[in-house]
Amino acid sequence: MNSLPGFINISVADEGFCSAPSNSDGYSDSGPMYRKVTNPTLAPSHLRDLPGFTRSVYKRDHALITPESHVYSPLPEWTNTLGAYLITPAAMGSHFVMYLANMQGDNQNDFYCTGNSRSGLPPRDVERFVFVVQGIVTLTNVSGVNHELMVDSYAYLPPNSEHSILCDASATLVVFERRYASLGNHTTEQIVGSTVKQPLLETPGEVFELRKLLPTSPPYDFNIHIMDFQPGEFLNVKEVHYNQHGLLLLEGQGIYRLGDSWYPIQAGDAIWMAPFVPQWYAALGKTRSRYMLYKDVNRNPL
Repeated sequence: MNSLPGFINISVADEGFCSAPSNSDGYSDSGPMYRKVTNPTLAPSHLRDLPGFTRSVYKRDHALITPESHVYSPLPEWTNTLGAYLITPAAMGSHFVMYLANMQGDNQNDFYCTGNSRSGLPPRDVERFVFVVQGIVTLTNVSGVNHELMVDSYAYLPPNSEHSILCDASATLVVFERRYASLGNHTTEQIVGSTVKQPLLETPGEVFELRKLLPTSPPYDFNIHIMDFQPGEFLNVKEVHYNQHGLLLLEGQGIYRLGDSWYPIQAGDAIWMAPFVPQWYAALGKTRSRYMLYKDVNRNPL
């Protein structure tokens, strides 16, 4: 196993960035799954006495966007939903967008969502991927088929497909959108699934666990990876490649290298990585790290 004993033997606090691992299997189910995406350990409320302070960083080839700097506003074409854009083509130069959608509903104490908040459609020729991190929503397609999406469930919507996401309570979605890069006569199909139902894939030379949420076949021009690290595990390869990434840490904490900078990160933090930025991750703390990672695939970079 790849591990970092020099890092993880330092203990700051029980829930600190550098606390030592316990003898558990690295996963705690003492609360709702992904709860720290919306309620991070170092929450915005903890920084109220530090005016002007943020952990967020923006550079030419990467960005770290942390919860205390999220700016929410009504999402265009959505009803009763606030959004925070984390990655956009403007300034960053990404060819995709990544944002959080907080569907408000009218009953903040009820997780079951049936219709008061509603999604809009993306622009023409834009495909959409949604992943639920809090609450329950209902996805309806043009045929009237309904799918209930709970935490850890997701849906891929092909470009120009009629659909709506409904919620009458409280739900938080991670949304990726990009303009579809067509490839001959290939077409994509609607996909609804959950992480737990996806098989673990081989990762030669690495120790992390990997699941891919979309097919690897040529029609699909991006994929979403779910990557799990136990405390002390790290990427063996220091990656430098042409693919762009959008990352959201769903659980845990660790250290991310981006270029020549090293960043402590926690659940709820988002990262943008431009092509060819050096990148590397190590998991710290007492519980597993899990992140979701956007990656463009199956297309010639020209």
